[in-house]
Amino acid sequence: MRRCIPILSLLLGLLTACAGISGGQPEQQALVDRATLTVLELASSPSNGDFNNVLRRSRAAVICPRVFRAGFLLGGEGGACVLAARDGAGSWSSPAFYTMGSGSIGLQIGVQDAQIVMMVMSDRGLNALLRNQFKIGADASVAVAQFGGGIEGSTTANAGADIIAFARGSGLFAGLTFEGGILTSRPAANQSYYGQAVGARQVVVDMAAHNPGADPLRAALMRYGTPPPASP
Repeated sequence: MRRCIPILSLLLGLLTACAGISGGQPEQQALVDRATLTVLELASSPSNGDFNNVLRRSRAAVICPRVFRAGFLLGGEGGACVLAARDGAGSWSSPAFYTMGSGSIGLQIGVQDAQIVMMVMSDRGLNALLRNQFKIGADASVAVAQFGGGIEGSTTANAGADIIAFARGSGLFAGLTFEGGILTSRPAANQSYYGQAVGARQVVVDMAAHNPGADPLRAALMRYGTPPPASP
């Protein structure tokens, strides 16, 4: 835990510095900042199991910093998410904005809210997410792996999944059920954050838009999501 404190302090400093140059989109910037902290906290947790290994193999990631057990606050804090993807050279994109919502989503008993990160492992999974609306579990061609109380062994047990989801609730990795959850793109949020009308594909695949306020998120994904160099 002590090792995490300097990293968190450094990241918070970067977030503060970038807030002054991100261009006055407080709602979107706050979500990006929380997504950055979510990646950092989950990746640096000593009990994160295969989180880092899966992130290194992922094509993209959907990051939902705070999801409430009693449902989702559509368009607000509770159900807001961001999607970022990497190119062939390993560089991560700026984020596109999404809302996640469903009346049937449930967390483990006693867990009031959770951080959720969905690792997108294939182009098929990414293309499904880039539609205006994606319903988890409804597309039979997209395999989604979810976790119960533990996440150990996920790399081998779910090697063929298109999307692998991790959740941490109340400080612990927790069971969740979000079959039927709906991810919906937010073009208005993209336009507000980037100052131009851009769709999710333009942001995360074409990398046609950039906001300096998202640089700490991209750096966190690069830090924990870049495979180590091959041994000579």
